[in-house]
Amino acid sequence: MGVMSAPAATLEDAIQAALATVDDPEIRRPITDLGMVKGFTVSDGLVRVDLLLTVAGCPLRDKLTNDITAAVTKVPGITTVEIDFGVMNEEQRKALQTTLRGGGTEEPVIPFAQPGSRTRVYAVASGKGGVGKSSVTVNLAAALAKRGLSVGVVDADIYGHSVPRMLGVDSRPTRVEDMIMPPQAHGVKVISIGMFTSGNAAVVWRGPMLHRALQQFLADVYWGDLDVLLLDLPPGTGDVAISLAQLLPNAEILVVTTPQMAAAEVAERAGAIALQTHQRLVGVVENMSWLELPDGSRMEVFGAGGGETVAASLTKTVGARVPLLGQIPLDTRVREAGDAGTPIVLAEPESPAAKALDAIADQLAIRRESLVGKPLGLLVTTK
Repeated sequence: MGVMSAPAATLEDAIQAALATVDDPEIRRPITDLGMVKGFTVSDGLVRVDLLLTVAGCPLRDKLTNDITAAVTKVPGITTVEIDFGVMNEEQRKALQTTLRGGGTEEPVIPFAQPGSRTRVYAVASGKGGVGKSSVTVNLAAALAKRGLSVGVVDADIYGHSVPRMLGVDSRPTRVEDMIMPPQAHGVKVISIGMFTSGNAAVVWRGPMLHRALQQFLADVYWGDLDVLLLDLPPGTGDVAISLAQLLPNAEILVVTTPQMAAAEVAERAGAIALQTHQRLVGVVENMSWLELPDGSRMEVFGAGGGETVAASLTKTVGARVPLLGQIPLDTRVREAGDAGTPIVLAEPESPAAKALDAIADQLAIRRESLVGKPLGLLVTTK
């Protein structure tokens, strides 16, 4: 008896398969899985696609048009693609929200705080402002993203938010019911209070409102399956640091300091909060370590040894090794790249500062697995 061959795929099957290769630019999942393709018709090489946007006036309409056209015209026999845009109704948006939350209808939870989460969470802290904490955060995020990791950044510096500018993000988040789709730049998803304020308005909030804002950034934003989440904390050990310990007890603290002893002493206090919150200190980064002069010599503008001092002091305080992960030279190009919205690890990858940041990112990209809560696959035997 001969073996029956599988029926050849129809043209409609090929078009459906092509549409399934197109991801929504914000959610980064296939538009067919998200219920965005209402249907399509095909006639004489022309495909008309009925596409439902999550919200009216979607800023990424043009990208969707280009991506769908490119995918569908690869199907043999298809020469033209026309897209009719519609908007999801309330019921369809709720169905999408349920899909994104894994089918659950319960109140949103913080996925990174769940026992099964494989996302590495790094909270970038400093004792005082002006040490380059935000520059370090955005460059590490971009460096990790260019390694192929899925990366998100929470700009938790509510009063001094600057991450959107440094990453070149000028769009606002999109809402799907009570879920927030974060904008992306350089492969990094980012959320900041600056995306919800008018112009350059100041944020005048006290503790409870700060806690709620951080909670929303972590629970209401659709982050997807992140490999790494970085949080740019405000300087010091105030309300946000305390809220972070409550909301993300598994977050690891990365302390940023300059070589200056006055800054190093304050950075030690920021790191020492880990003792009270029982969080792990992943290491210390020394920023603005020296200025390289045209003759090849180094000028230590802010002194020397601050990073090593902080690392040694925190190692003694917590009773576990806290390494100095790297020293980043002072370079005007770091500031220029941040103002232009392209981190220096992307704009000037061969510069000494970019290489130092890349080396630190390499250390953060190494996964530290925990056996807590994981089945070990051991068999119990009896004699």
